[in-house]
Amino acid sequence: MDNMRKTIFGRLDTLTVLLYCALVCIGLLAIYSVEHRSTDTVFFDMSKSYTRQMMWLGISLFVGFLIVLTESRFFSSIAYLSYTIGIFLLIITIFAGVNVKGSHSWLGAGSFRFQPGEVCKIFTSLALAKFLSSPETNFNTLKHRTIGICMALVPAVIIIAQQETGLALVYFCFFLVMYREGLPNIFLVVGVSVIALTMATLLIDKWWLFGIITLVAIIVGIAIRSVLRRNVVAIIGLVSVYLVSVLFSIVLVPFAFKNVLQKHQVDRIYSTIGQDVPEEYLGKLEPGEKRVRKENASEYNVNQSKIAIGSGGFWGKGFLNGTSTKNKFVPEQHTDFIFCSIGEQFGWFGSFILIGLYLSLMLRLIFLAERQRSHFSRIYGYCVAAILFFHFAINISMTIGLAPVIGITLPLLSYGGSSLLSFSILIFIMIRLDSDRQVLIR
Repeated sequence: MDNMRKTIFGRLDTLTVLLYCALVCIGLLAIYSVEHRSTDTVFFDMSKSYTRQMMWLGISLFVGFLIVLTESRFFSSIAYLSYTIGIFLLIITIFAGVNVKGSHSWLGAGSFRFQPGEVCKIFTSLALAKFLSSPETNFNTLKHRTIGICMALVPAVIIIAQQETGLALVYFCFFLVMYREGLPNIFLVVGVSVIALTMATLLIDKWWLFGIITLVAIIVGIAIRSVLRRNVVAIIGLVSVYLVSVLFSIVLVPFAFKNVLQKHQVDRIYSTIGQDVPEEYLGKLEPGEKRVRKENASEYNVNQSKIAIGSGGFWGKGFLNGTSTKNKFVPEQHTDFIFCSIGEQFGWFGSFILIGLYLSLMLRLIFLAERQRSHFSRIYGYCVAAILFFHFAINISMTIGLAPVIGITLPLLSYGGSSLLSFSILIFIMIRLDSDRQVLIR
């Protein structure tokens, strides 16, 4: 038994473990630097977020240790069961969830709370890897593609019902995994087109928008004609693209902004593109009331975030000298906006190092995934890398004003027990699977 344990630990990928440790240590220092005050007399103060984060880190490392000692085939065997449990927890949360800042995405009792949506990312990764690696699965068929897409999106739909849109968006990262496994390019084209058409609808006058849609439809028709050499099909394609685009821009986008998105979400989207929210999305005025343009919360957060990061300059102000983040000019500076504390205290250079560590971890996970003999392990590795990438890209874009403020944490750095534990489990399962990379797991 001891020899087996020594063999397992000897096969662990040291670089991945070191990158993980480096990021969680930076996270603890960042949270500590935000909350530290010169008048503090006790270091281990349970009222401080960094103390609670240290406890969660201890729990995460203990769980990681147990994962390393677990038989690698175990994770494949519980994939569908864990996914079912995750969906059940998400549904229960809709009705019994704790209200935290308008979101019903938390379960808990007393002071203990956890977010099932965070844990369900693990279960969805395992289930998707199990399904796509199954010998019975032919991902070239419409049936199996539909099943795979539904497995990824069902948790997202339930989380949206919990009014936690930011976390729900992360589940779209599984499309990158399915693309690696043979999902046609058309899905990515449609996804990018939806985003581009939505932005065009918000930014461009309707008459100009009609002109752009007409031009795009003509280009699509010409492309179809040149490939298939059929005039009828080209005309059908042109008309279809035009009608779908017009329907999307004139009907679906306004409907979503009026009836689906909440007011603060509309505010965040328009503040990101630097425009005022149109009157039609603001609701009716009371008699005698005047419309006054005010800076919304998301604009304030992003502006303060930019000020904090910009004030760091090249080298930063130094550890514990971040005046903007320590004095709480930046709201949520220890959770969603933790990157500000790095930018202010360590400047461009420290931010560059941090981004380099994240990119190194994601590239290392892709490398680990590609060297697996088992398709299950490879697909799971891509799931972990994709989840990390979405959180990393959206969070940093959010803090510098390139994406709406949607409440997505920075992996392994932001304060939060559910987030730290879920990312730790994701990474340690991949480390364990890689230690048995020559074993064929189904």
